[in-house]
Amino acid sequence: MPDIDTMGRWRRCCGRVLLAGLMLCGAAARAEHHDADFSLRGFGTLGAVRTTSDELEFVRDLSQARGATTGWDARVDSVLGVQANWRITPQVEAVVQGVSRYRYDRTFRPEIAWAFVKYDPTPALTLRGGRLGTEFFMLADSRLVGYSYLTVRPVGDFFWHLPFSSIDGGDVALTVPLGEAVVRGKLFYGLANTKLPLADRQWDIGGSPMAGGHVEYQSDAWQLRASYANIVFKDDLPLGGLGLSPEGLAHLAVDGKRSDYYSLAALYERGPWQFQLMLNHIVQHSNAFESSDGGYVLAGYRIGALTPYLGYSRVYSRPRDNTLGDPTVAAVMRDSHLDQRTTIAGVRWDVMPNVALKAQWDGIRGDGGSLFPYRNDPADRRWSGRMDVFSVTLDFIF
Repeated sequence: MPDIDTMGRWRRCCGRVLLAGLMLCGAAARAEHHDADFSLRGFGTLGAVRTTSDELEFVRDLSQARGATTGWDARVDSVLGVQANWRITPQVEAVVQGVSRYRYDRTFRPEIAWAFVKYDPTPALTLRGGRLGTEFFMLADSRLVGYSYLTVRPVGDFFWHLPFSSIDGGDVALTVPLGEAVVRGKLFYGLANTKLPLADRQWDIGGSPMAGGHVEYQSDAWQLRASYANIVFKDDLPLGGLGLSPEGLAHLAVDGKRSDYYSLAALYERGPWQFQLMLNHIVQHSNAFESSDGGYVLAGYRIGALTPYLGYSRVYSRPRDNTLGDPTVAAVMRDSHLDQRTTIAGVRWDVMPNVALKAQWDGIRGDGGSLFPYRNDPADRRWSGRMDVFSVTLDFIF
């Protein structure tokens, strides 16, 4: 059973998020009634998660400073977002989205996730500039909107590598009919604008250039996408104080090094069936991180208001040689290791329009040195590699 303090924090957090959501619902209704060219909408998740391990902490992604253990935790999945759309002309629209979620600095301080102007010079061409959601992988730009996902959260073994959720830059998208199908292409470029937590420190990747694009094919019930993206880090990891030699710091340098993200995805939805298959290949050009391969398969079947689903994911990274023979360097390099698989089982209940209740079990089984996706690692950098994660969320849009 969760302790009284944990449940108290959970109730207070959920209460504040729910109250804010109700207030914003009223504001949205008044705004839409006042002006048809302006709309205010939002989304949110009230979540609770616990695990069967006290060895380390489970997080939603690498942007979170702390995570869940054997006590119920409301920080990991709870989110509240509000989005304003203003149609200035038939071709020009301004969009601003604010989000409150658990962050790198251990707070729920609201942040501007999106703030861009969209211009459609033709029905086939779209240009955007400002703060945009990242689209390194399919579904990545909407991964904070829990209601849009079949599962409680985006599958960790696939999405953990994306702690950056937005860029300051621009993109161009082109849509072309192809018989009964549609082909879409997009290119983007921008700068990162976030910090990442590393133990008791923060790594500022703000100003790091990001670029990429994807090609997508949609026909009837199928949606296929191939994508590529990269980031070139602007600053080194905050490794001062670890006792590293100048040679060790140079060996682990990240400044100016690139990470490449390749992915393939297939989505299918027809009648009661939903199917997802995603694969990625990530190449790290710094000795501080290991290159990896990951993927997952997920299937759901809708029965009335209920959609049970099953999934399986796998991720593995390739260790690098520590040519310096320095044990501290070796320890830092091992921190990015991944070698695990996860079995997923859950059910989604669409309680009413725009509201879904989900319950999910994740059975994580892996190597004892697979530490990259977790927080508060053991001192000896080893753990049992076994963890069961139990999650309940209430997702809504308004």
